[in-house]
Amino acid sequence: MENKKGVALMQLCLLGLTFMFYQSLGLGQEEQNSLQTYIVWVEKPVSRNIFSQSHEGLESWYQSFLPETTVNSNEQKSSRIVHAYRNVGTGFAAKLTPEEVKAMEKKQGFVSARPERILPLQTTHTPDFLGLHQGYGLWKQTNYGEGVIIGVLDTGIGAGHPSFSDEGVPPPPARWKGKCEFNATLCNNKLIGAKNFVGSGKGNTTDSPPVDNHGHGTHTSSTAAGNFVAGASVFGEANGTAVGMAPYAHLAMYKVCAGGGCADGDILAALDAAVEDGVDVLSLSLGGESLPFYEDVIAIGAFAAIQKGIFFSCAAGNSGPSYNSLSNEAPWILTVGASTTDRILKSEAQIGDDKNNHFDGKSLSQSEDFDSAVSLPLVYAGSVGNQLSASCKAGSLENVEGKIVLCETGGGVTNIAKGEEVKRAGGAAMILMNQETDGFSTLAESHVLPSTHVSYAAGLQIKSYISSTSSPTAKILFNGTVIGDALAPKVASFSSRGPSSASPGILKPDIIGPGVSILAAWPVAVDQTQSKATFNIISGTSMSTPHLSGIAALLKSSHPDWSPAAIKSAIMTTANVLNLAGKPIVDQRLEPADIFATGAGHVNPSKANDPGLVYDTQPKDYIPYLCGLNYTDQQIQLITKQAVICSQVEAIPEAQLNYPSFSIKIRSNETQSQYYTRTVRNVGPASSTYNLDLLVPHKMGMSVNPQMLTFTEVNQELTFHVEFIAEDGAGKDGVPISQGYLRWFSDKYNVTSPIAVVFEST
Repeated sequence: MENKKGVALMQLCLLGLTFMFYQSLGLGQEEQNSLQTYIVWVEKPVSRNIFSQSHEGLESWYQSFLPETTVNSNEQKSSRIVHAYRNVGTGFAAKLTPEEVKAMEKKQGFVSARPERILPLQTTHTPDFLGLHQGYGLWKQTNYGEGVIIGVLDTGIGAGHPSFSDEGVPPPPARWKGKCEFNATLCNNKLIGAKNFVGSGKGNTTDSPPVDNHGHGTHTSSTAAGNFVAGASVFGEANGTAVGMAPYAHLAMYKVCAGGGCADGDILAALDAAVEDGVDVLSLSLGGESLPFYEDVIAIGAFAAIQKGIFFSCAAGNSGPSYNSLSNEAPWILTVGASTTDRILKSEAQIGDDKNNHFDGKSLSQSEDFDSAVSLPLVYAGSVGNQLSASCKAGSLENVEGKIVLCETGGGVTNIAKGEEVKRAGGAAMILMNQETDGFSTLAESHVLPSTHVSYAAGLQIKSYISSTSSPTAKILFNGTVIGDALAPKVASFSSRGPSSASPGILKPDIIGPGVSILAAWPVAVDQTQSKATFNIISGTSMSTPHLSGIAALLKSSHPDWSPAAIKSAIMTTANVLNLAGKPIVDQRLEPADIFATGAGHVNPSKANDPGLVYDTQPKDYIPYLCGLNYTDQQIQLITKQAVICSQVEAIPEAQLNYPSFSIKIRSNETQSQYYTRTVRNVGPASSTYNLDLLVPHKMGMSVNPQMLTFTEVNQELTFHVEFIAEDGAGKDGVPISQGYLRWFSDKYNVTSPIAVVFEST
């Protein structure tokens, strides 16, 4: 009873503090209810260089846009401002009512305002799988990423985890300006920066370090730059040495996500700080739906980053396998999809008495207490409960005591929650079958009871077996960790697909990397055998993104003079398009994955370090591209932070951007050729000759001039011209997408640009 009284008293105190806070803003009760955070963009006066002023001077100018409050003072106005942006744009985030925003629109210099969005969050073996080996190769050449600073925007970090030990890591570069909000025992030469932007705005007294209460940020950080930790495993599986892609790189965590997601006002504030702090690489495993770039805070912040030479890596999203499902599509961002590795946490479902009647699956929870030798009654969830039971929703199952239950994925229920429902209803184990859209793409997850996740095809056969006999039985067999899936890498079904909605003339995603069943650091123990070195295995483009961020850090260490676009080009033009069996990379159907699933292909770090040629793009080169998107001058200024007059700029079509790939639209009955140019820079031997190799897309004609590139100097640039023309009947044979490649090859290098063609009906 005393405890309940204490909780009630605390709730009353919190309510009282909240009321007093809103009173201090000069707000009545009705206005308090409509108050929300808006991101406001403004235009700096031509006569004043706002960005050369102090932070205080900039914020004072921002305050001039705020409404007059009942209690009118600078202190109350300041408490309205959540974040004042300095580096990523001219604007601020503030607590406002819709009526106040309407009034603000009349003020000189106002550009736009919109409510803050909440964005969702989107390895013991992967270094080996990617060809990174201790003591030689790319790791040795780059000294494991030493001297490079990776900034991660996420849920915080489990400081003190062995993955963030600074053993072997030198002090940060002198240019580093950031700070670490943890105490001195947790900050070190590895974790050099840690800031919390969740609830850290003006008017909020919370000032806590970026502790990770979720796990996501600890996992992504250690994937990008975790140090070597021997004996890592989860439930005894995937045992080995855990290490990130750039183990001697420095880390800076910017906490922008909490239980409810990631507020884009906080994201923008964190990017603002990271640019000023001096990071070299930014890694964001989060994102929302497709937006025009001038409305997308990640695209806006990323442009500010690349202007400072900062490489920017983002998750493609987890909305696959549907087309046009991408996040983070701007061409100055590396957009990363997810693929498998050749490691499988294998389990099997065996039905009936026939040992040959079994189906491969995956599971992280491979219980030693479960007797796999004993057959148990098998039931289909759809026939043992209410109408929601097929997907094993909470409270939907009955009469399953001591049985193995076949559940279907989907239905708005997580796979973990399905297992919890089976256990609640007394089930002994679970077989989880895919929906048709996910095909053969299964996941190893930590369930609360013995489980195996099987394909859609396997699930259909198991359902057929159940309906064919009066007493169906099954066993679940656990096979442990198996290395050697010849079909790896496979594109994960959840990995978002192109084409890009925001800019169809840019091929996205750019690249795929390991994102399925990835072992990395976790802030708390997930099994009883773990002590201080706690790890977890999870999946998503959130996991593939930090792999690419860490690889970019290695390339930055090896080539400090390369621009972000040059690093991206090196990654894309050297990507693998074949699996370990030497066949084209497949998708969740086990059929060749198309170009909107793979982008350029699967990352090959060692080849990316020595690409031969690169397609480079400077920040100013994006302005003609943005004008070509028919953005207004003001919209482009929001992105570039400089005055742009498109009528004085020679706008270009999207596909004319000097990108390492091509994405072409062909309309039905189109007979005119499309002409594009590309410029490549020689970063290989001074004397180099490259010849042309073309795989011309279906129903298309192509010509390239010249067909040979001869270089005599390092960093020499040469330009070539490409013509695309549709053949008769293009797009009328039921094939809406076609793909190919343009490859420059020498005796040492293959520099490949993928080509996507979309046939549109008129």
